[in-house]
Amino acid sequence: MSGAMTKIAVLVSGGGTNLQALIDAQTRGELGNGKITLVIASKPGVYALERAKNHGIEGRVLARKDYDSIAAYSKALADTMEQEGIDLVVLAGFLTIIDEQVYQKFPNRILNVHPALIPSFCGKGYYGLHVHEAALEKGVRVSGATVHIVTPECDAGPIVLQKAVEVLEDDTPETLQKRIMENAEWKILPEAVRLFCDGRIEVKNNKVYIKGERS
Repeated sequence: MSGAMTKIAVLVSGGGTNLQALIDAQTRGELGNGKITLVIASKPGVYALERAKNHGIEGRVLARKDYDSIAAYSKALADTMEQEGIDLVVLAGFLTIIDEQVYQKFPNRILNVHPALIPSFCGKGYYGLHVHEAALEKGVRVSGATVHIVTPECDAGPIVLQKAVEVLEDDTPETLQKRIMENAEWKILPEAVRLFCDGRIEVKNNKVYIKGERS
C-alpha cells in the first residue's frame, strides 16, 4: 500500500444504504488508500446523516431548496468539496440534478452506481423502483448493477464495473431491487472505489481501463 490518502465525499439524498456498504467496506479495510471524510445530504433529516454520525464521519446538509437554481447549488457543492480537499466523489442515491461546474472541478473523479446493466434501463426517469419495473416489464433474464464515471450526460459516462444478477419469475420490483443491491451494488461500488483510490482506473476514449489486474 503506497500513496497518500484519497479523501472521499459521499453524496446522498435518502437512507444511505450504499453509503453503509462503503462504510462497512472501509471498516474491513477494503477501500485501499481511500477514506470517507465527508457525507453531503441534499436535504436535512435523512437517515444517511445518522449513518455518517454513527461512524464519526462529518455530515453536512447542502439543501437544494436553499438555492434558487441548479447552477447556484452546483457551485456551492463543488466549492464545499474543493475546500475539503476531496479527491473522489461518490453519488450514493443522490437524486439532485447538478451541472457541469461539479464535473469540471472533479473530472473523471465522480462515481455513481446504477441498478441495471447500462445501457439497459438507464437515462432520464430511470431511478429507484422505476428501473426494476421496466426490467420486469421487458422480461429480461438478467439485470444487475453498473458503477460508472459521471459525466454531464445522464448514465452515459465510462463504465468501471458491472455485475449481473439473475431475475426470477416471481420477482416484484421490490424483490429484484433488494437482490441487486445485496448481490451487486454493495459489492461493486466499494470495489470501484478501491480501484480508484489505488490509482488503477484510467480513462481513455470514454472507456475505463483497469491497470495491473491483480488476482
